[in-house]
Amino acid sequence: MKDEQSMTDTLDARVTDFITDVLGAMGLALDVSLEETPDAVRVNITGEGADTLLRRQGETLDALQVIVNTAFRREERGDRHYLVDALAFRKGKDEELKAMAKSLAEAARTSGVPQEMGPLNPYARRLVHLTVAELPGMNTESIGDAFLKIVVISAQP
Repeated sequence: MKDEQSMTDTLDARVTDFITDVLGAMGLALDVSLEETPDAVRVNITGEGADTLLRRQGETLDALQVIVNTAFRREERGDRHYLVDALAFRKGKDEELKAMAKSLAEAARTSGVPQEMGPLNPYARRLVHLTVAELPGMNTESIGDAFLKIVVISAQP
């Protein structure tokens, strides 16, 4: 266990350094901290100028998150996902997305008509799948072959 913890600490330090370097290359000197959550390792970015990462509906955050999770492959990080956030922007968006998924699930249950969400990036799709999985009798499916896919929420037959 001690070796596993040491590897995790080393990986987290490398991720923090990597993000700090990327932000530095963007001309941003921001604070980067990690926080363990039940679903992921939250990378919190704060400081003056962090709002730059929130432009265009947080596309830079999405890109940085994809880069981090790609650069530090699954073999190295296991089931841990890194969630990149700045100024708690993603926390609010995540709650909105979960509420929308629950609302559409209820509409699908009531009407019997499958409901669509999207197109969504991989992180948003995962959040929708996990949210709907908590609801008894409901099912989700990702449709499409591109980076952005549609999630169909339906009642189980």
